[in-house]
Amino acid sequence: MRIFHNLNVNWMGMRKTFYILSLTLFLIGMLNIAFRGLVFGIDFKGGSEIVLQFDKPVDVAKIRNDLTNIGLGAVEVRTFGAETGILVRTELQEIPKQIYPKVVGRIKENIEQIMPGIPYQIVDSSMNSVTIEFTNPDTTNTIITELFAKGFQTGKVSEELDNKQMLVRVGIADWIKEVLREKIKDNPFRVVKEDRVGPKIGEELKRDAVLAVLLSLLVILIYLGFRFKFIFAIGAVTALFHDVLITVGLYAALYGLIPGLNLEIDLPVVAAFLTLVGYSINDTVIVFDRIRENMKIHKSMGLEELINKSINQTMSRTIITGVTTLLAVFVLFLLGGDVLRAFSFTLLFGIVIGTYSSIFVASAMVLDYAQKTKKKVQFS
Repeated sequence: MRIFHNLNVNWMGMRKTFYILSLTLFLIGMLNIAFRGLVFGIDFKGGSEIVLQFDKPVDVAKIRNDLTNIGLGAVEVRTFGAETGILVRTELQEIPKQIYPKVVGRIKENIEQIMPGIPYQIVDSSMNSVTIEFTNPDTTNTIITELFAKGFQTGKVSEELDNKQMLVRVGIADWIKEVLREKIKDNPFRVVKEDRVGPKIGEELKRDAVLAVLLSLLVILIYLGFRFKFIFAIGAVTALFHDVLITVGLYAALYGLIPGLNLEIDLPVVAAFLTLVGYSINDTVIVFDRIRENMKIHKSMGLEELINKSINQTMSRTIITGVTTLLAVFVLFLLGGDVLRAFSFTLLFGIVIGTYSSIFVASAMVLDYAQKTKKKVQFS
């Protein structure tokens, strides 16, 4: 299918207007980043990640509702593997002070259920564990076994035969388990994994993510420098920086303004940016390839007219590819749920800005460079 037959638009004649538009979008984004800042997800600022395995398939939306407002702040819930696996993520690394007494209270309730009226005392406690002492070793061993069967992380303080103390771990996973056991009584589950992302690791991931984007741009610069003239590579990579920075700025500008678009930057978003870079450069290379072909065919044609001709000739392919990709990503944005919203939004906006930059940033920079330096751009 081909549309826009014999299209004849003076794209390069409008480039200064679109330079102003790009500069405006860039400044809006940078000002929002400077004064409002970016909101990072658990991957970058640290937190806890818990994997739960249920016996029967579960409703992710119901679990998400069950874990909202339980005192753990923003909780992210998504499927993990099959329909019986659930991944829970929270920005906290330990139980909040106001929740801690409730968790300890649940431990006491379960001890009372196992051995009603049994005497014991709490000899030590921290935000991560409770140490309880009983009257004799046999009682201690029984309580440890029974609580462990109920899902508590229990153990002996000492392996000595006369050990009377039990250590019960108090973590975010334990509180989540207690809440879900009340809400979902007909579907047993267990904690498969609990990981914590510390602030230091989060900073390392943040640095590696920025490095990944910059290295991808550097490799593209080198590749295009060999495939085309160096100015084409500079124009293309400038367009990619333009796409990434304006999209990042949009995250800062929209946060807190539009319900449903309070998006955090996490590792899936970094993956979306890398995908955006690949999509945008593909669009740009197609235009550059046509410019190179037309330079060899129309050797006497002026550069501005030649770039306009090349863009007009590739516009049909650009529109068809862009619209079909946008439709798929838009469906993902609408129906993909909270987990995929940031990823799909990045691609949704990125495809539009990437197509725009291929014309009004990458190609326009090549033209302006040639006009200012008075150098003739040609291929052998």
